Amino acid sequence: MSAPAAEVTRRAVAGRRSSPASVLVLYALLAAGTLLMAAPLLWMVLISLHDEAGAMRATATSELSALIPERPRFENYPDGLRRLGMGSWTGFLDPLANTVVVTALVTAGTVLSSSLVAFAMARVRFRGREGLFLLMLATLMLPAQVTIIPLFLLFRWLGWVDTLLPLVVPAFFGSAFFIFLYRQFIVQIPEALFEAARLDGLGWIGLWWKVVLPLCRPVTAICIVFTFIYTWNDFLGPLVYLHRPEEMTLSVALNSFRNQYGGVNRLNLLMAASLATMLPCILLFIAAQRQFIKGLGAGAVKG
Repeated sequence: MSAPAAEVTRRAVAGRRSSPASVLVLYALLAAGTLLMAAPLLWMVLISLHDEAGAMRATATSELSALIPERPRFENYPDGLRRLGMGSWTGFLDPLANTVVVTALVTAGTVLSSSLVAFAMARVRFRGREGLFLLMLATLMLPAQVTIIPLFLLFRWLGWVDTLLPLVVPAFFGSAFFIFLYRQFIVQIPEALFEAARLDGLGWIGLWWKVVLPLCRPVTAICIVFTFIYTWNDFLGPLVYLHRPEEMTLSVALNSFRNQYGGVNRLNLLMAASLATMLPCILLFIAAQRQFIKGLGAGAVKG
């Protein structure tokens, strides 16, 4: 680059730089917004470290000083998990295992089925493809609550009630939202890449497995994070289809904890158990944050 061109570039970059005052205001607004969004979580953390009387006092007054515990009680966390398991660690492992199995299967099924259907919608040419895609998108406008009764009748007819099948099997038929995300990403992949893979002898399944899925890591990260968090915290599905105590998931166990021990009287233990069950979701988001942020822009820019 010549000296005049370099000088013009330097001046252009300098002109785009914000003043220190505007940067300070921006960071102040971001900090205020972060504090506002994190306030419920901070409240849960502080309440979970109180004793029972301190938690009641902190919720009954509007003074911020009452939220700070005199002596943090970290023993509330193992105690809360034991009470979540009806007084024993063994009882806690049953809903934990059920939640892990359901979440893992649903997440894997959603990623595999949604990416496969999206690949077909984006690259396989067949009659009625666009109409089917629009029909699938139209299902996003249908509230999930509307389908509860028909689905329950169907699963009862199949004999799947009181099993994990109604929670797991639908995930292997794709999700309209994630199919849309995958399709918007796949249509941007150059056709020359698929032609080169076909010359190497790959069929449709090979293209999907060896070409599409590795390139769709940002979208897959979004799919995993969203599906994991939704399934891990799902309350309505397990409540409708699972009726035996040994089949309940963590969200249903937390509700039973509140009904059995009194959520108001044992608020500190309830908050401790709730935070402990939230930990896998927080760790997953931190681990997948880079790919997650990258995937938010997938499909926004054509290239």
